[in-house]
Amino acid sequence: MTEAWVRHKPGMASVKDMPVLQDGPPPGGFAPVRYARRIPTKGPSAIAIFLTTFGAFAWGMYQVGQGNKVRRALKEEKIAARTALVPVLQAEEDERFVKEWTKSLMWEEIIMKDVPGWKVGQSVYNSGKWMPPATGELRRED
Repeated sequence: MTEAWVRHKPGMASVKDMPVLQDGPPPGGFAPVRYARRIPTKGPSAIAIFLTTFGAFAWGMYQVGQGNKVRRALKEEKIAARTALVPVLQAEEDERFVKEWTKSLMWEEIIMKDVPGWKVGQSVYNSGKWMPPATGELRRED
C-alpha cells in the first residue's frame, strides 16, 4: 500500500512530509495495571491452624492424664494385693524354715555326735544374736 492511499493525501516526496500521527490511549484511558503481588488465600488461616494444634495438644494431654489415673489405680490395686498376700507367704516361708531347721539340727546331731562338748544348734559366732541364713538354704543338698 502506498502512503497516498493510507493518508488520503496526494503522494509525498519524502517521509518527512508526512503529518505526525502518534498512538495514544483510548478514550477514557487504559485499565489500571495490576502490579501488586496478590496471592490467593488457599487453606485455613494461621489462627485456625494454631487453634486446631492447641486443641489437639490439649486433648492429648487430657488423654495422658486419664491414662495416668488408670495406671495409678492399677498400681495401687497391685500393691494392695501384694500387701494382703505377704502374711500368707511369710507364714509359709516360716513353716518351711522350721522344717528345714529341724532337719539341719538332726543332721548336725548325727554328724557331731563324736565331738566332745558340742552343743547342737549353738551358734559358732559369739555375738549373742540369732540371724537367719541369708540365702534361705540351711544346708547344701547332697
